[in-house]
Amino acid sequence: MRIAVNTQLLLKNRLEGLGYFTHETLKRITQQHPEHEFIFIFDRPWDDEFIYSNNIIPVKTSIPSRHPILWYLRFQLLIPRILKKYQADLFVSTDGWSITNSSIKTYNVIHDIEFVHRPKKFPFLVRTYFNHYFKKTALQSTGLGTVSEFSKTDMVKAWNILPSKIDVIYNGSNEVYTPLMPDEIEKTIQETTQGIPYFIYIGSLNPRKNIEGMLLGFDQYKQQTKLTHKLVIVGEKMWHDQSIEKIYERMHSKSDVIFLGRQTTESLHKLLGSAVALVLVSHLEGFGIPIIEAMNCDVPVICSNSTAMPEVAGNAGYLADPNSVESIAQGFEKLATDTGYRDQLIANGRNQRNKFSWDTSAEKLWVGIDKCLKL
Repeated sequence: MRIAVNTQLLLKNRLEGLGYFTHETLKRITQQHPEHEFIFIFDRPWDDEFIYSNNIIPVKTSIPSRHPILWYLRFQLLIPRILKKYQADLFVSTDGWSITNSSIKTYNVIHDIEFVHRPKKFPFLVRTYFNHYFKKTALQSTGLGTVSEFSKTDMVKAWNILPSKIDVIYNGSNEVYTPLMPDEIEKTIQETTQGIPYFIYIGSLNPRKNIEGMLLGFDQYKQQTKLTHKLVIVGEKMWHDQSIEKIYERMHSKSDVIFLGRQTTESLHKLLGSAVALVLVSHLEGFGIPIIEAMNCDVPVICSNSTAMPEVAGNAGYLADPNSVESIAQGFEKLATDTGYRDQLIANGRNQRNKFSWDTSAEKLWVGIDKCLKL
């Protein structure tokens, strides 16, 4: 069989959550199924790092995926032509973007539908495209996947999709994330904050991530306890939003917040593995990969008590109300001062993390793909 795949998020040194899902699952699937041919459809020149095996044919569209109008042209016009040219039996997308005007069978993975619940957090054209085309592709897809029971239930309720149509395919964690040795931790803390313990946030600076609530909670915690901890923020800004800057400028403890921007995986491992705790108090997460990366590093988590995060964190995280600055501040204080509680979360995480692996993710994605091929 010939399987065409949307690989627009396979970007060298720029993999985010959706990109990691695409990378880790496709790497395994293409290598484990040499009996099939895979057409990887990139939107810009590809890196050979992502040509995982000899059964992959890379193709680049003439239009990149950088704007809703370009998304429309690429997925509704260019990709259907490529599928016809290569006589594809199935089109797979692992990031939600897909086609709607082709007779070819499709399997689509939609990670979450925040744009349904919080549309004003997205630019107008982006939310218009998502709410129209993501819903349409979900309804028309031969098979559908998502990354948590929460997201599955959310799509069933929002779009009236049969639950049996949606496969739950949990994310995994990069194998590089392992506990650090004490001397590595000490060295990283010294290099990062001159020896002062710190909390860490890893992810895009996106409104959905509730960076404002995290900053306000950290500021309140600092004012109430007078402890020396710092907050390290790793990630790039997404969309145009000045609220983060406004909150930051009003903070009493803004000198204790360190913005590091994008980091390499090796650097992320050291930064995360040396932290007091990971902080992820998003308004919505379809999964939350940093949670299991932290658990794999023996680092506890402060995360939201809503959407998919309790499902992923289990009893290995402090669950805070993302809409309550007080609740977030209490999370910071609890992890900073109660070493027994922190140790218990770490121990719980060693059990919880066993539920998630990229090998399992790839297996479940392949089951969904194979089911579509046999229809």
